[in-house]
Amino acid sequence: MATPFGAAVDSAGSPHLLRPGLSGFRTFLEPTRRAWCATARTQHVNQSARRRGPHAVPHFTYPELPLDGLLRRAAARDPHAPALTTGRGTVTYGQLDAHADRIARFLARAVGRRGAVVGVANTLDPVFPAAYYGTSRSGNTVALINPLVNEHALHHVCAAAGVEIALVPAATGEQLMKMRDRLPLLHTIVVTDADHAVVPGDTVPLHVALDETPDGPYERDEPAAVDPSSVVCIQFTTGTTGRPKGVRLTHRNLVANATQTALAQSLGCGSVTLNHLPLFHVMHLNSAVCAGASQVLCHDPDPVASLALAAREGATHYYGLPARLHRLADDPRLTTACEGVPAGPRLTAVMSGGTALAPTAARRLRQALGVPVVQGYGLAELSPLSHMQRPADPAVRGAVGPPLPGTECRVVDLGSREPVAVWATGEVQVRGPQVMAGYLNDDEPSRIDADGWFSTGDAGWLDEDGRLFLVDRLGDVFKYDNELVSPTGVERIIAEDPRVAECVVVGWPDAVHGAVVWAGIVLRDPTGTARRAAYTGLDTLDALDAVAEEANRRLAPFERIRRVEALDAVPRTPTGKPERQALRQKVRALAAAEAAA
Repeated sequence: MATPFGAAVDSAGSPHLLRPGLSGFRTFLEPTRRAWCATARTQHVNQSARRRGPHAVPHFTYPELPLDGLLRRAAARDPHAPALTTGRGTVTYGQLDAHADRIARFLARAVGRRGAVVGVANTLDPVFPAAYYGTSRSGNTVALINPLVNEHALHHVCAAAGVEIALVPAATGEQLMKMRDRLPLLHTIVVTDADHAVVPGDTVPLHVALDETPDGPYERDEPAAVDPSSVVCIQFTTGTTGRPKGVRLTHRNLVANATQTALAQSLGCGSVTLNHLPLFHVMHLNSAVCAGASQVLCHDPDPVASLALAAREGATHYYGLPARLHRLADDPRLTTACEGVPAGPRLTAVMSGGTALAPTAARRLRQALGVPVVQGYGLAELSPLSHMQRPADPAVRGAVGPPLPGTECRVVDLGSREPVAVWATGEVQVRGPQVMAGYLNDDEPSRIDADGWFSTGDAGWLDEDGRLFLVDRLGDVFKYDNELVSPTGVERIIAEDPRVAECVVVGWPDAVHGAVVWAGIVLRDPTGTARRAAYTGLDTLDALDAVAEEANRRLAPFERIRRVEALDAVPRTPTGKPERQALRQKVRALAAAEAAA
Protein backbone atom coordinates (compact mmCIF):
# COMPACT_ATOMS: atom_id res chain seq x y z
CA MET A 1 0.00 0.00 0.00
CA ALA A 2 2.42 2.63 0.99
CA THR A 3 5.93 3.57 0.23
CA PRO A 4 8.08 5.10 1.53
CA PHE A 5 5.84 6.27 4.31
CA GLY A 6 3.43 3.54 5.38
CA ALA A 7 -0.04 3.86 6.91
CA ALA A 8 -0.58 6.01 9.95
CA VAL A 9 -0.06 6.44 13.67
CA ASP A 10 2.14 8.05 16.22
CA SER A 11 1.86 7.76 19.96
CA ALA A 12 -1.78 8.72 19.91
CA GLY A 13 -2.20 6.78 16.74
CA SER A 14 -1.77 9.58 14.25
CA PRO A 15 -0.54 12.67 12.32
CA HIS A 16 1.44 15.80 12.87
CA LEU A 17 3.39 18.55 10.94
CA LEU A 18 3.43 22.10 9.68
CA ARG A 19 1.14 23.39 6.95
CA PRO A 20 3.57 25.52 4.91
CA GLY A 21 2.06 28.47 3.10
CA LEU A 22 3.37 30.32 0.07
CA SER A 23 5.24 32.85 2.20
CA GLY A 24 7.11 30.05 3.96
CA PHE A 25 8.15 28.61 0.63
CA ARG A 26 9.44 31.97 -0.57
CA THR A 27 11.61 32.20 2.51
CA PHE A 28 12.89 28.68 1.80
CA LEU A 29 13.64 29.33 -1.86
CA GLU A 30 15.05 32.86 -1.77
CA PRO A 31 18.70 31.93 -1.00
CA THR A 32 18.71 29.54 -3.95
CA ARG A 33 17.56 32.29 -6.29
CA ARG A 34 20.47 34.42 -5.17
CA ALA A 35 22.97 31.56 -5.44
CA TRP A 36 22.59 29.75 -8.70
CA CYS A 37 19.31 30.08 -10.46
CA ALA A 38 19.95 32.87 -12.95
CA THR A 39 18.81 30.43 -15.61
CA ALA A 40 16.34 28.42 -13.54
CA ARG A 41 12.68 29.09 -14.05
CA THR A 42 10.00 28.51 -11.47
CA GLN A 43 6.98 26.30 -12.08
CA HIS A 44 3.63 27.34 -10.60
CA VAL A 45 0.85 24.90 -9.86
CA ASN A 46 -2.30 26.98 -9.42
CA GLN A 47 -5.03 24.59 -8.53
CA SER A 48 -7.77 27.04 -7.55
CA ALA A 49 -9.11 27.14 -11.12
CA ARG A 50 -9.37 23.34 -11.38
CA ARG A 51 -10.04 22.55 -7.74
CA ARG A 52 -12.18 19.45 -7.19
CA GLY A 53 -13.51 19.68 -3.64
CA PRO A 54 -11.74 20.71 -0.41
CA HIS A 55 -8.77 18.36 -0.68
CA ALA A 56 -6.25 20.47 -2.61
CA VAL A 57 -3.55 22.97 -1.76
CA PRO A 58 -4.56 26.03 -3.83
CA HIS A 59 -1.08 27.24 -4.77
CA PHE A 60 2.37 25.70 -4.90
CA THR A 61 5.63 26.85 -6.47
CA TYR A 62 8.74 24.80 -7.21
CA PRO A 63 11.94 25.47 -9.15
CA GLU A 64 12.03 24.18 -12.70
CA LEU A 65 15.47 22.55 -12.71
CA PRO A 66 16.99 19.36 -14.05
CA LEU A 67 17.32 16.77 -11.31
CA ASP A 68 21.08 17.32 -10.93
CA GLY A 69 20.37 21.04 -10.67
CA LEU A 70 19.32 20.42 -7.06
CA LEU A 71 22.90 19.44 -6.23
CA ARG A 72 24.48 22.19 -8.37
CA ARG A 73 22.30 24.75 -6.62
CA ALA A 74 23.17 23.48 -3.14
CA ALA A 75 26.90 23.51 -3.97
CA ALA A 76 26.68 27.05 -5.35
CA ARG A 77 24.82 28.23 -2.27
CA ASP A 78 27.40 26.88 0.20
CA PRO A 79 30.13 24.61 -1.21
CA HIS A 80 31.64 24.05 2.25
CA ALA A 81 28.39 22.94 3.90
CA PRO A 82 28.35 19.27 4.98
CA ALA A 83 26.29 17.16 2.59
CA LEU A 84 26.99 13.62 3.85
CA THR A 85 28.58 12.23 6.99
CA THR A 86 29.61 8.58 7.43
CA GLY A 87 31.98 6.72 9.70
CA ARG A 88 34.73 7.59 7.21
CA GLY A 89 34.24 11.35 7.38
CA THR A 90 32.22 14.19 5.89
CA VAL A 91 31.66 15.11 2.25
CA THR A 92 30.77 18.73 1.52
CA TYR A 93 28.29 19.87 -1.10
CA GLY A 94 31.16 21.20 -3.20
CA GLN A 95 32.97 17.85 -3.06
CA LEU A 96 29.80 15.89 -3.84
CA ASP A 97 29.06 18.13 -6.81
CA ALA A 98 32.61 17.72 -8.12
CA HIS A 99 32.33 13.94 -7.81
CA ALA A 100 29.06 14.04 -9.76
CA ASP A 101 30.85 16.08 -12.45
CA ARG A 102 33.58 13.46 -12.83
CA ILE A 103 31.05 10.62 -13.07
CA ALA A 104 29.04 12.63 -15.62
CA ARG A 105 32.17 13.14 -17.73
CA PHE A 106 33.07 9.44 -17.48
CA LEU A 107 29.57 8.38 -18.55
CA ALA A 108 29.51 10.83 -21.45
CA ARG A 109 32.76 9.33 -22.73
CA ALA A 110 31.79 5.70 -22.03
CA VAL A 111 28.38 5.93 -23.70
CA GLY A 112 29.12 8.53 -26.35
CA ARG A 113 25.55 9.80 -26.50
CA ARG A 114 22.66 10.99 -24.38
CA GLY A 115 19.66 8.88 -23.44
CA ALA A 116 21.44 5.69 -22.37
CA VAL A 117 20.22 3.83 -19.28
CA VAL A 118 22.72 3.60 -16.42
CA GLY A 119 21.99 1.17 -13.59
CA VAL A 120 22.95 2.67 -10.23
CA ALA A 121 22.74 0.72 -6.97
CA ASN A 122 21.19 2.84 -4.22
CA THR A 123 23.72 1.89 -1.56
CA LEU A 124 23.83 3.95 1.64
CA ASP A 125 27.13 5.69 0.91
CA PRO A 126 28.44 8.90 -0.71
CA VAL A 127 28.98 7.15 -4.07
CA PHE A 128 25.29 6.70 -4.79
CA PRO A 129 24.35 10.43 -4.72
CA ALA A 130 27.33 11.28 -6.95
CA ALA A 131 26.41 8.53 -9.44
CA TYR A 132 22.70 9.38 -9.30
CA TYR A 133 23.14 13.10 -9.99
CA GLY A 134 26.12 12.47 -12.28
CA THR A 135 24.00 10.25 -14.52
CA SER A 136 21.37 12.96 -14.77
CA ARG A 137 24.03 15.57 -15.50
CA SER A 138 25.46 13.47 -18.33
CA GLY A 139 22.07 13.49 -20.06
CA ASN A 140 21.41 9.82 -19.37
CA THR A 141 18.71 7.98 -17.42
CA VAL A 142 19.18 6.37 -13.99
CA ALA A 143 17.73 2.90 -13.43
CA LEU A 144 17.73 2.33 -9.69
CA ILE A 145 19.11 -1.10 -8.72
CA ASN A 146 18.34 -2.55 -5.31
CA PRO A 147 21.54 -4.42 -4.34
CA LEU A 148 19.58 -6.63 -1.92
CA VAL A 149 17.35 -8.33 -4.48
CA ASN A 150 17.86 -11.86 -5.77
CA GLU A 151 19.40 -12.78 -9.13
CA HIS A 152 16.04 -13.17 -10.87
CA ALA A 153 14.84 -9.71 -9.82
CA LEU A 154 18.21 -8.16 -10.71
CA HIS A 155 18.04 -9.60 -14.21
CA HIS A 156 14.47 -8.38 -14.65
CA VAL A 157 15.39 -4.80 -13.69
CA CYS A 158 18.45 -4.63 -15.95
CA ALA A 159 16.78 -6.34 -18.93
CA ALA A 160 13.52 -4.39 -18.74
CA ALA A 161 15.27 -1.04 -18.33
CA GLY A 162 17.89 -1.79 -20.99
CA VAL A 163 20.86 -1.05 -18.73
CA GLU A 164 24.09 -0.38 -20.65
CA ILE A 165 26.41 0.63 -17.81
CA ALA A 166 26.05 -0.47 -14.18
CA LEU A 167 27.57 1.26 -11.15
CA VAL A 168 27.14 -1.32 -8.40
CA PRO A 169 28.91 -2.86 -5.36
CA ALA A 170 31.16 -5.87 -5.91
CA ALA A 171 28.55 -8.45 -4.84
CA THR A 172 26.04 -7.12 -7.37
CA GLY A 173 28.77 -6.85 -9.99
CA GLU A 174 29.55 -10.53 -9.52
CA GLN A 175 25.89 -11.41 -10.05
CA LEU A 176 25.77 -9.31 -13.21
CA MET A 177 28.89 -11.01 -14.57
CA LYS A 178 27.13 -14.39 -14.30
CA MET A 179 24.16 -13.20 -16.36
CA ARG A 180 26.02 -11.00 -18.80
CA ASP A 181 25.23 -13.27 -21.74
CA ARG A 182 21.53 -12.64 -21.01
CA LEU A 183 21.99 -8.86 -20.90
CA PRO A 184 23.24 -8.00 -24.39
CA LEU A 185 23.06 -4.22 -23.87
CA LEU A 186 25.22 -4.25 -20.74
CA HIS A 187 28.79 -3.47 -21.80
CA THR A 188 30.41 -1.94 -18.68
CA ILE A 189 30.20 -2.88 -15.00
CA VAL A 190 31.81 -0.42 -12.59
CA VAL A 191 32.38 -1.60 -9.02
CA THR A 192 31.74 1.23 -6.56
CA ASP A 193 33.07 -0.27 -3.31
CA ALA A 194 36.32 -1.88 -4.48
CA ASP A 195 38.81 0.79 -3.32
CA HIS A 196 42.03 -1.07 -4.07
CA ALA A 197 40.66 -4.58 -3.70
CA VAL A 198 40.28 -7.23 -6.39
CA VAL A 199 37.10 -6.90 -8.46
CA PRO A 200 35.10 -9.67 -10.17
CA GLY A 201 35.91 -10.69 -13.74
CA ASP A 202 35.95 -7.92 -16.30
CA THR A 203 34.45 -5.30 -14.01
CA VAL A 204 36.22 -1.97 -13.41
CA PRO A 205 36.80 -0.29 -10.03
CA LEU A 206 35.26 3.17 -9.92
CA HIS A 207 38.54 4.85 -8.96
CA VAL A 208 40.20 3.33 -12.05
CA ALA A 209 37.32 4.42 -14.28
CA LEU A 210 37.72 7.98 -12.99
CA ASP A 211 41.54 8.08 -13.05
CA GLU A 212 41.60 9.34 -16.63
CA THR A 213 38.65 11.67 -16.10
CA PRO A 214 39.71 15.30 -15.63
CA ASP A 215 38.43 17.44 -12.78
CA GLY A 216 36.34 20.56 -13.21
CA PRO A 217 32.67 21.30 -13.80
CA TYR A 218 30.98 19.18 -16.44
CA GLU A 219 29.37 21.59 -18.85
CA ARG A 220 26.34 20.46 -20.78
CA ASP A 221 23.27 22.20 -22.10
CA GLU A 222 22.05 25.07 -20.00
CA PRO A 223 19.37 23.98 -17.50
CA ALA A 224 16.74 25.83 -19.52
CA ALA A 225 17.46 23.50 -22.45
CA VAL A 226 16.71 20.35 -20.43
CA ASP A 227 13.10 19.32 -20.95
CA PRO A 228 11.66 18.99 -17.42
CA SER A 229 9.11 16.49 -18.73
CA SER A 230 11.81 14.11 -19.99
CA VAL A 231 12.40 10.88 -18.09
CA VAL A 232 15.50 10.91 -15.89
CA CYS A 233 14.89 7.97 -13.55
CA ILE A 234 13.38 4.48 -13.73
CA GLN A 235 12.38 3.10 -10.37
CA PHE A 236 10.88 -0.37 -10.10
CA THR A 237 7.96 -1.20 -7.85
CA THR A 238 8.54 -3.78 -5.13
CA GLY A 239 6.46 -6.40 -6.92
CA THR A 240 4.44 -7.37 -3.84
CA THR A 241 1.27 -7.52 -5.96
CA GLY A 242 2.81 -8.80 -9.21
CA ARG A 243 5.86 -8.51 -11.43
CA PRO A 244 7.88 -5.36 -10.61
CA LYS A 245 7.05 -2.50 -12.97
CA GLY A 246 9.47 0.17 -14.12
CA VAL A 247 8.12 3.60 -13.12
CA ARG A 248 9.22 6.41 -15.45
CA LEU A 249 9.97 9.57 -13.45
CA THR A 250 10.77 12.94 -14.98
CA HIS A 251 12.99 15.80 -13.85
CA ARG A 252 9.81 17.69 -12.94
CA ASN A 253 8.41 14.78 -10.92
CA LEU A 254 11.49 14.45 -8.76
CA VAL A 255 12.30 18.15 -8.31
CA ALA A 256 8.68 18.97 -7.44
CA ASN A 257 8.44 16.11 -4.94
CA ALA A 258 11.78 17.05 -3.38
CA THR A 259 10.41 20.55 -2.80
CA GLN A 260 7.08 19.22 -1.51
CA THR A 261 8.80 16.86 0.92
CA ALA A 262 11.26 19.49 2.16
CA LEU A 263 8.34 21.80 2.89
CA ALA A 264 6.23 19.13 4.61
CA GLN A 265 9.15 17.98 6.77
CA SER A 266 10.35 21.55 7.51
CA LEU A 267 13.81 20.81 6.13
CA GLY A 268 16.25 23.70 5.78
CA CYS A 269 19.96 24.35 5.44
CA GLY A 270 20.33 23.95 9.23
CA SER A 271 18.62 20.55 9.29
CA VAL A 272 20.53 17.32 9.98
CA THR A 273 18.85 14.08 8.90
CA LEU A 274 19.91 10.67 10.16
CA ASN A 275 19.25 7.80 7.73
CA HIS A 276 19.03 4.52 9.63
CA LEU A 277 18.13 2.57 6.52
CA PRO A 278 19.64 -0.38 4.62
CA LEU A 279 19.49 1.59 1.33
CA PHE A 280 19.60 5.20 0.17
CA HIS A 281 16.05 6.31 -0.64
CA VAL A 282 15.87 9.01 -3.30
CA MET A 283 13.08 10.80 -1.45
CA HIS A 284 15.36 11.45 1.51
CA LEU A 285 18.29 12.29 -0.75
CA ASN A 286 16.44 14.70 -3.03
CA SER A 287 14.56 16.52 -0.28
CA ALA A 288 17.70 17.03 1.81
CA VAL A 289 19.72 18.27 -1.17
CA CYS A 290 16.83 20.52 -2.19
CA ALA A 291 16.90 22.12 1.27
CA GLY A 292 20.70 22.12 1.61
CA ALA A 293 20.41 19.89 4.70
CA SER A 294 23.16 17.63 6.05
CA GLN A 295 22.64 13.86 5.94
CA VAL A 296 24.17 11.39 8.39
CA LEU A 297 24.33 7.80 7.10
CA CYS A 298 24.14 5.20 9.87
CA HIS A 299 25.24 1.67 8.96
CA ASP A 300 25.05 0.19 12.47
CA PRO A 301 21.96 -2.07 12.51
CA ASP A 302 21.55 -1.53 16.27
CA PRO A 303 18.65 0.96 16.56
CA VAL A 304 19.77 2.19 20.00
CA ALA A 305 23.23 2.93 18.60
CA SER A 306 21.56 4.94 15.84
CA LEU A 307 19.82 7.09 18.46
CA ALA A 308 23.16 7.76 20.13
CA LEU A 309 24.64 8.78 16.78
CA ALA A 310 21.64 11.03 16.12
CA ALA A 311 22.22 12.78 19.44
CA ARG A 312 25.96 13.22 18.83
CA GLU A 313 25.42 14.61 15.33
CA GLY A 314 22.60 16.94 16.39
CA ALA A 315 20.06 15.27 14.12
CA THR A 316 16.78 17.10 13.58
CA HIS A 317 15.07 14.33 11.57
CA TYR A 318 15.41 10.55 12.06
CA TYR A 319 14.44 8.20 9.20
CA GLY A 320 13.86 4.52 9.94
CA LEU A 321 12.11 1.43 8.61
CA PRO A 322 9.18 -0.07 10.58
CA ALA A 323 11.02 -3.39 11.05
CA ARG A 324 13.89 -1.62 12.82
CA LEU A 325 11.58 0.73 14.73
CA HIS A 326 9.56 -2.25 15.98
CA ARG A 327 12.79 -3.77 17.31
CA LEU A 328 13.69 -0.45 18.88
CA ALA A 329 10.29 -0.18 20.57
CA ASP A 330 10.81 -3.68 22.06
CA ASP A 331 14.41 -3.04 23.17
CA PRO A 332 14.69 -3.01 26.99
CA ARG A 333 17.45 -0.38 26.72
CA LEU A 334 14.77 2.08 25.63
CA THR A 335 13.52 2.19 29.23
CA THR A 336 16.95 3.02 30.67
CA ALA A 337 18.90 6.24 30.56
CA CYS A 338 21.39 6.02 27.68
CA GLU A 339 22.77 8.27 25.00
CA GLY A 340 19.99 9.29 22.64
CA VAL A 341 17.18 8.23 25.04
CA PRO A 342 15.31 10.52 25.47
CA ALA A 343 16.05 11.98 22.06
CA GLY A 344 18.76 14.56 21.48
CA PRO A 345 17.69 18.18 22.00
CA ARG A 346 17.49 19.02 18.28
CA LEU A 347 15.43 16.01 17.16
CA THR A 348 11.96 17.09 15.98
CA ALA A 349 10.50 13.81 14.74
CA VAL A 350 11.07 10.12 14.03
CA MET A 351 9.86 9.38 10.51
CA SER A 352 8.88 5.83 9.61
CA GLY A 353 8.53 4.63 6.03
CA GLY A 354 7.99 1.46 4.02
CA THR A 355 4.96 -0.13 5.70
CA ALA A 356 2.68 0.74 8.58
CA LEU A 357 4.18 1.06 12.06
CA ALA A 358 2.05 -0.57 14.74
CA PRO A 359 0.27 1.96 16.99
CA THR A 360 1.68 0.33 20.12
CA ALA A 361 5.25 0.59 18.79
CA ALA A 362 4.74 4.22 17.79
CA ARG A 363 3.32 5.02 21.22
CA ARG A 364 6.26 3.43 23.06
CA LEU A 365 8.75 5.31 20.88
CA ARG A 366 7.06 8.64 21.45
CA GLN A 367 6.93 8.10 25.17
CA ALA A 368 10.58 7.05 25.37
CA LEU A 369 12.02 9.64 22.98
CA GLY A 370 9.69 12.55 23.63
CA VAL A 371 9.18 13.44 19.95
CA PRO A 372 6.40 12.71 17.43
CA VAL A 373 6.55 9.53 15.37
CA VAL A 374 5.45 10.49 11.86
CA GLN A 375 4.19 8.44 8.93
CA GLY A 376 2.57 9.18 5.60
CA TYR A 377 1.64 7.72 2.24
CA GLY A 378 3.26 7.35 -1.13
CA LEU A 379 4.12 5.09 -4.04
CA ALA A 380 6.96 4.82 -6.52
CA GLU A 381 4.48 6.19 -9.05
CA LEU A 382 4.23 9.39 -6.95
CA SER A 383 7.96 10.14 -6.86
CA PRO A 384 7.17 8.86 -4.14
CA LEU A 385 5.30 10.96 -1.51
CA SER A 386 1.76 12.38 -1.66
CA HIS A 387 0.57 12.62 1.98
CA MET A 388 2.28 13.11 5.29
CA GLN A 389 1.36 13.57 8.93
CA ARG A 390 2.47 16.91 10.35
CA PRO A 391 4.34 16.70 13.68
CA ALA A 392 2.82 19.95 14.93
CA ASP A 393 -0.78 18.96 14.15
CA PRO A 394 -3.13 17.33 16.68
CA ALA A 395 -3.16 13.55 16.57
CA VAL A 396 -5.90 11.89 14.49
CA ARG A 397 -5.87 8.13 14.88
CA GLY A 398 -5.40 6.19 11.67
CA ALA A 399 -4.77 9.14 9.32
CA VAL A 400 -1.76 9.23 7.00
CA GLY A 401 -2.13 12.99 6.92
CA PRO A 402 -3.17 15.70 4.48
CA PRO A 403 -1.82 15.99 0.92
CA LEU A 404 1.58 17.56 0.32
CA PRO A 405 1.66 21.12 -1.04
CA GLY A 406 0.50 21.15 -4.66
CA THR A 407 -1.19 17.76 -4.35
CA GLU A 408 -4.87 16.94 -4.82
CA CYS A 409 -6.56 13.80 -3.50
CA ARG A 410 -10.00 12.35 -3.98
CA VAL A 411 -11.74 9.00 -3.44
CA VAL A 412 -13.84 7.44 -6.21
CA ASP A 413 -16.45 4.71 -6.32
CA LEU A 414 -15.02 1.39 -7.50
CA GLY A 415 -17.83 0.91 -10.01
CA SER A 416 -18.91 4.31 -11.33
CA ARG A 417 -15.46 5.95 -10.86
CA GLU A 418 -17.27 9.07 -9.63
CA PRO A 419 -15.98 10.92 -6.55
CA VAL A 420 -17.64 9.78 -3.33
CA ALA A 421 -18.67 11.82 -0.31
CA VAL A 422 -16.47 12.53 2.69
CA TRP A 423 -16.11 9.45 4.96
CA ALA A 424 -17.11 7.07 2.13
CA THR A 425 -14.65 4.34 1.13
CA GLY A 426 -13.41 3.89 -2.42
CA GLU A 427 -10.22 3.96 -4.47
CA VAL A 428 -7.75 6.73 -3.65
CA GLN A 429 -6.75 8.97 -6.58
CA VAL A 430 -3.97 11.57 -6.56
CA ARG A 431 -3.12 14.45 -8.89
CA GLY A 432 -0.05 16.68 -8.78
CA PRO A 433 3.34 17.40 -10.35
CA GLN A 434 4.83 14.27 -8.75
CA VAL A 435 2.59 11.83 -10.70
CA MET A 436 4.79 9.62 -12.90
CA ALA A 437 5.06 9.84 -16.68
CA GLY A 438 3.93 6.20 -16.95
CA TYR A 439 5.26 2.65 -16.76
CA LEU A 440 8.11 1.22 -18.77
CA ASN A 441 7.10 -1.00 -21.71
CA ASP A 442 3.49 -0.93 -20.55
CA ASP A 443 0.71 -2.12 -22.86
CA GLU A 444 -2.05 -2.01 -20.22
CA PRO A 445 -4.63 0.80 -19.92
CA SER A 446 -3.14 3.85 -18.23
CA ARG A 447 -3.81 4.40 -14.53
CA ILE A 448 -3.69 8.16 -15.19
CA ASP A 449 -6.93 9.55 -16.64
CA ALA A 450 -7.33 12.43 -19.08
CA ASP A 451 -7.56 14.94 -16.22
CA GLY A 452 -4.31 13.76 -14.63
CA TRP A 453 -5.81 11.70 -11.79
CA PHE A 454 -3.70 8.67 -10.88
CA SER A 455 -5.54 5.62 -9.53
CA THR A 456 -3.39 4.31 -6.69
CA GLY A 457 -4.94 0.85 -6.29
CA ASP A 458 -5.46 1.59 -2.59
CA ALA A 459 -8.78 1.76 -0.79
CA GLY A 460 -9.35 4.61 1.64
CA TRP A 461 -11.50 7.54 2.70
CA LEU A 462 -11.15 11.25 3.48
CA ASP A 463 -12.39 13.26 6.45
CA GLU A 464 -13.79 16.78 6.21
CA ASP A 465 -10.31 18.29 6.64
CA GLY A 466 -8.87 16.35 3.70
CA ARG A 467 -6.89 13.87 5.81
CA LEU A 468 -6.49 10.48 4.15
CA PHE A 469 -7.29 7.23 5.95
CA LEU A 470 -6.17 4.03 4.23
CA VAL A 471 -8.13 0.79 4.33
CA ASP A 472 -5.85 -1.52 2.35
CA ARG A 473 -4.40 -2.38 -1.03
CA LEU A 474 -7.26 -3.29 -3.36
CA GLY A 475 -5.33 -6.39 -4.44
CA ASP A 476 -4.92 -7.47 -0.79
CA VAL A 477 -8.51 -7.17 0.41
CA PHE A 478 -10.78 -10.21 0.09
CA LYS A 479 -14.46 -10.94 0.55
CA TYR A 480 -16.09 -12.92 3.34
CA ASP A 481 -19.61 -13.40 1.98
CA ASN A 482 -20.29 -9.89 0.63
CA GLU A 483 -18.10 -8.01 3.14
CA LEU A 484 -14.62 -6.71 2.29
CA VAL A 485 -11.92 -7.77 4.75
CA SER A 486 -8.86 -5.53 5.13
CA PRO A 487 -5.80 -7.61 6.12
CA THR A 488 -4.06 -4.48 7.44
CA GLY A 489 -7.04 -3.64 9.66
CA VAL A 490 -7.05 -7.14 11.18
CA GLU A 491 -3.26 -7.01 11.62
CA ARG A 492 -3.54 -3.76 13.58
CA ILE A 493 -5.87 -5.41 16.09
CA ILE A 494 -3.69 -8.53 16.44
CA ALA A 495 -0.50 -6.44 16.81
CA GLU A 496 -1.90 -4.61 19.84
CA ASP A 497 -1.72 -7.86 21.84
CA PRO A 498 1.47 -7.69 23.98
CA ARG A 499 2.14 -11.36 23.22
CA VAL A 500 2.54 -10.61 19.48
CA ALA A 501 5.87 -9.51 17.98
CA GLU A 502 4.54 -9.24 14.42
CA CYS A 503 1.80 -10.71 12.27
CA VAL A 504 0.43 -10.99 8.75
CA VAL A 505 -3.06 -11.75 7.41
CA VAL A 506 -4.27 -13.17 4.06
CA GLY A 507 -7.47 -14.86 2.90
CA TRP A 508 -7.88 -18.66 3.23
CA PRO A 509 -10.13 -19.92 0.39
CA ASP A 510 -13.49 -21.13 1.73
CA ALA A 511 -16.18 -22.87 -0.29
CA VAL A 512 -19.01 -21.35 1.75
CA HIS A 513 -17.89 -17.78 2.49
CA GLY A 514 -15.40 -17.13 -0.32
CA ALA A 515 -12.47 -16.60 2.05
CA VAL A 516 -11.81 -16.52 5.80
CA VAL A 517 -9.04 -14.86 7.78
CA TRP A 518 -5.74 -16.73 8.07
CA ALA A 519 -3.29 -15.11 10.47
CA GLY A 520 0.43 -15.87 10.72
CA ILE A 521 1.70 -14.76 14.12
CA VAL A 522 5.20 -14.34 15.53
CA LEU A 523 4.95 -14.73 19.30
CA ARG A 524 6.96 -12.51 21.58
CA ASP A 525 9.08 -14.00 24.34
CA PRO A 526 8.29 -12.35 27.70
CA THR A 527 11.99 -11.89 28.43
CA GLY A 528 12.66 -10.30 25.05
CA THR A 529 15.63 -12.61 24.41
CA ALA A 530 13.90 -14.91 21.92
CA ARG A 531 10.54 -14.50 20.33
CA ARG A 532 9.33 -18.08 20.69
CA ALA A 533 11.56 -19.62 23.30
CA ALA A 534 8.78 -19.49 25.91
CA TYR A 535 6.20 -21.08 23.61
CA THR A 536 6.89 -24.70 22.71
CA GLY A 537 4.56 -27.58 21.98
CA LEU A 538 1.06 -27.04 23.34
CA ASP A 539 2.15 -23.76 24.95
CA THR A 540 2.48 -22.28 21.47
CA LEU A 541 -0.97 -23.50 20.41
CA ASP A 542 -2.53 -22.21 23.62
CA ALA A 543 -0.89 -18.84 23.15
CA LEU A 544 -2.06 -18.60 19.53
CA ASP A 545 -5.61 -19.52 20.53
CA ALA A 546 -5.57 -16.91 23.27
CA VAL A 547 -4.31 -14.20 20.89
CA ALA A 548 -6.95 -15.09 18.29
CA GLU A 549 -9.72 -15.21 20.91
CA GLU A 550 -8.77 -11.76 22.25
CA ALA A 551 -8.58 -10.26 18.75
CA ASN A 552 -11.90 -11.81 17.72
CA ARG A 553 -13.65 -10.03 20.59
CA ARG A 554 -12.75 -6.75 18.90
CA LEU A 555 -13.25 -7.77 15.27
CA ALA A 556 -16.46 -7.76 13.26
CA PRO A 557 -17.90 -11.23 12.56
CA PHE A 558 -16.63 -11.22 8.94
CA GLU A 559 -13.12 -10.17 10.10
CA ARG A 560 -12.65 -12.84 12.76
CA ILE A 561 -9.65 -15.16 12.66
CA ARG A 562 -10.62 -18.66 11.53
CA ARG A 563 -7.11 -20.00 10.85
CA VAL A 564 -3.94 -19.24 12.77
CA GLU A 565 -0.33 -20.38 12.39
CA ALA A 566 2.86 -19.70 14.34
CA LEU A 567 5.66 -18.12 12.31
CA ASP A 568 9.32 -17.60 13.14
CA ALA A 569 9.22 -14.36 11.14
CA VAL A 570 6.93 -12.58 8.72
CA PRO A 571 8.44 -13.02 5.23
CA ARG A 572 9.26 -9.57 3.86
CA THR A 573 10.60 -7.94 0.71
CA PRO A 574 13.99 -6.16 0.81
CA THR A 575 12.08 -2.92 1.51
CA GLY A 576 10.34 -4.41 4.54
CA LYS A 577 6.88 -5.08 3.10
CA PRO A 578 5.12 -8.38 3.88
CA GLU A 579 5.41 -10.90 1.05
CA ARG A 580 1.65 -11.22 0.71
CA GLN A 581 1.71 -12.71 -2.76
CA ALA A 582 3.96 -15.59 -1.67
CA LEU A 583 1.86 -16.09 1.46
CA ARG A 584 -1.35 -16.18 -0.58
CA GLN A 585 0.15 -18.85 -2.83
CA LYS A 586 1.22 -20.89 0.20
CA VAL A 587 -2.19 -20.59 1.86
CA ARG A 588 -4.06 -21.49 -1.34
CA ALA A 589 -1.88 -24.59 -1.74
CA LEU A 590 -2.58 -25.64 1.86
CA ALA A 591 -6.30 -25.07 1.41
CA ALA A 592 -6.34 -27.08 -1.83
CA ALA A 593 -4.43 -29.95 -0.22
CA GLU A 594 -6.80 -29.94 2.75
CA ALA A 595 -9.84 -29.93 0.48
CA ALA A 596 -8.44 -32.85 -1.56
CA ALA A 597 -7.64 -34.96 1.51
